[in-house]
Amino acid sequence: MTAKTEKSELTFAAIVNTALDMAAAQGMESLSLGQVAKRLGISKSGVFSRVGSLEALQQAVLDEYDRRFVEAVFTPAMAYPRGLPRLNALVSLWIDRASNVETLTGCIYVAGAFEYDDVDSPLRSVLEHNLKRWRAAMVRTVNQALEAGHLRPDTDPQQLVFEVYSLMIGLMHDARFLRDPKAHERVKAGYERLISTYRSFKYIE
Repeated sequence: MTAKTEKSELTFAAIVNTALDMAAAQGMESLSLGQVAKRLGISKSGVFSRVGSLEALQQAVLDEYDRRFVEAVFTPAMAYPRGLPRLNALVSLWIDRASNVETLTGCIYVAGAFEYDDVDSPLRSVLEHNLKRWRAAMVRTVNQALEAGHLRPDTDPQQLVFEVYSLMIGLMHDARFLRDPKAHERVKAGYERLISTYRSFKYIE
């Protein structure tokens, strides 16, 4: 790899990282090549030459967010035993990531769903695909917990995942909009109460 190519790749990474921070804090539609260039202290043409269009930058941001989400939430949760321990880990790691106001990570899956709920665009399709894939992974984990006898036999996996997702919407609202310092504790307590209604009486942690 030549020094010029390496510098170009490092600059691309810096552009995507900066754009991701901006999108997490202000929304995907807040992004512009000019604002990203200004934040990095480089020319707008310098940003354009590395990422192309604004749409390409937004796509790169979603790809990078998805990669980081898998790395921070999904992959470590897979180290837990199948069933309820793994489901609890998925939710706990997701809560920790989404409630981290200081690092502006937020949850683009949740926030983006509101930003693009009435918008028909390729970006919406990408976000919808990523979100459905994540929810499908959670449904699989719930099904594994059912098979292991950790949850009541009458548990509806889709309903449980919907209720968990609803808790995450509440977390985003209180942690990021209301800036409630106890939002993290409240959503964890809410999840514990929720999962207790689904947990099998035969399951002992």
